[in-house]
Amino acid sequence: MAPPLVVLDNVCRDYATGAEPVVALRDVTLTIAAGEMVAIVGASGSGKSTLLNILGCLDRPTGGSYRVLGRETAALEADELAALRREHFGFIFQRYHLMAELTAAGNVEMPAVYAGLTLQARQARAAALLARLGMAGRASHRPGQLSGGQQQRVSIARALMNGAEVIFADEPTGALDSASGREVLRILDELHAGGQTVIIVTHDMAVARRAERIIELRDGVVVSDRPNRRETPAEAAPAPAPAGPDRAAIVPATPWRARLDHFREAFRMALLSMNAHRLRTVLTMLGIVIGVASVVCVVALGAGSQQKVLANINNLGTNTLEVFPGKDFGDVRSGKVTTLVVADAQALAGQPYVAAVTPTVSTSKTLRSGSIEVTAQVNGVGEAYFAVKGTELAEGAFFDADGVRRIAQDVVIDANTRKALFGETATSPVGRIILVGAVPCRIVGVTRPQQGGFGSSANPSVYLPYTTVQARFLGSTSLRSISVRVDDDASTDLAEQAVTALLVRRHKARDFFILNTDDIRRTITSTTQALTLLVAAIAAISLVVGGVGVTNIMLVSVSERIAEIGVRMAVGARRSDILQQFLIEAVLVCLIGGLTGIGLALGFGALFNAASTAFSLHYSLTSIIVAFLSSTLIGVVFGYMPARNASRLDPVAALARE
Repeated sequence: MAPPLVVLDNVCRDYATGAEPVVALRDVTLTIAAGEMVAIVGASGSGKSTLLNILGCLDRPTGGSYRVLGRETAALEADELAALRREHFGFIFQRYHLMAELTAAGNVEMPAVYAGLTLQARQARAAALLARLGMAGRASHRPGQLSGGQQQRVSIARALMNGAEVIFADEPTGALDSASGREVLRILDELHAGGQTVIIVTHDMAVARRAERIIELRDGVVVSDRPNRRETPAEAAPAPAPAGPDRAAIVPATPWRARLDHFREAFRMALLSMNAHRLRTVLTMLGIVIGVASVVCVVALGAGSQQKVLANINNLGTNTLEVFPGKDFGDVRSGKVTTLVVADAQALAGQPYVAAVTPTVSTSKTLRSGSIEVTAQVNGVGEAYFAVKGTELAEGAFFDADGVRRIAQDVVIDANTRKALFGETATSPVGRIILVGAVPCRIVGVTRPQQGGFGSSANPSVYLPYTTVQARFLGSTSLRSISVRVDDDASTDLAEQAVTALLVRRHKARDFFILNTDDIRRTITSTTQALTLLVAAIAAISLVVGGVGVTNIMLVSVSERIAEIGVRMAVGARRSDILQQFLIEAVLVCLIGGLTGIGLALGFGALFNAASTAFSLHYSLTSIIVAFLSSTLIGVVFGYMPARNASRLDPVAALARE
């Protein structure tokens, strides 16, 4: 006698519904040997489908013992039960349960993917099974292009894919016409003749009489278990054919190759699902697209505006150090301190951290041009003053070092002076003579209007060589201040310390103070950075909102695809396989949304830079990478819960939700 394949001992199955549990099976005791063909019959609600689900490890009994190949199923984890279904069982369903997105060959190959077969091996085996079942010409067709009988043959080929020892057929002819039903039963006869165990659930006694043993259920109890003299029509029983390649011939791929195949299958199914629900996918991506594009654009906008602000600030000479005599502003004795001299400026000019130095003196004089008189600030400066302050010419030229040395009476006027002395006339004032006090001076240049600096005003200002102002107006060699422009590569704080040390050594005392105008630039820079960070944080909220949308849509996707999940579990998918598939789908949605958002942001930047002359967007590779990684992380974080929920579904409950 053949050894027992499955053994049930006082198996019970109750369902908790309402106050009183519903008893589906009560004290079922059965033994089925390898190679038997068994029919389980009974009226609707008798418990036959529940018994089949327990036999196929799709469901667990609530009482009693169920052993498969000597293993107690109650002690097995979910993935161990999946291994039993994958390696020993094959299922033929009444409603076929084929994946609509896959071809016939793709549906047949599915169990082999989870079994770890190589791509070439499973394609060859699927083709052989379909050819044997008369479906060679329909292998590339999708289920919607096949008749009911053809779909059931695909289902049978899928059940045989992993060399199943036991075939479970749940009402295999229930949805078929008579001719297709006979063909399916003929195939089951062949499988039994080939040595496989076939367990059929049916309410049709004509189908049951084809088995060699009939088990009858009523109200969850076995009321009859009898041998049967088979009544197989001659036309449905051709010469026995082998059930396909032996299980020993099914050689799995190496572990890493199997994992790669699992990933590839999950990736492919994710793409198919996204393509099948394009509108839903696009709407899901929309939150990610807007979030990523907003973050990238805001950071680029902040960087561009910051660079513009810094450029404007640099034009004011804010990376400068201003050295003044005295202890601090407001020091009433500072006018008596005469130790700040040109030699100090010359000593500072030779330091490696200094880009330019200019001595400065100043006074106030009346300017005259013809009958027009205005009071102006007269600044005596060195030839490097204009570089230190970032002053630009509107016309003419600046005086040079030779003019300083010659005590030249060359004057550079600003826009306010030009307007006050010459009005709005278009005639250039360069070359004209004006009186500065009582000293005639020739205008050599006119400066461009400059951003209002610190302490600046709309009063007219003129610039002469400091030697001229000292000799012609002040009669003193002391300086009002020394302006030092710090090299762009040097730290202004360190430069301030070095200037302080140098002047203390020269003066033998601390009779000066230094205004580090870079503090102002740092304050403005930090302010723009804080504003950029604030706006970027607001934009990042949309990423989180997009992530919530991903969670919502993925939960909907799981609920819509519960039957698919049940089929995958029935053919041997592990929980990790289901988790991987839905997680990949969520990550793909976010990745594609992230890339689209980055592309949208770059396109917007190109249009903005082409249209705007005020400033341009400056994109940061770091912000783009961070946005891309954020979209990936959102896919993982917000997609995990729906994917985990999908992986923890009960196979029998999932199959019942078609």
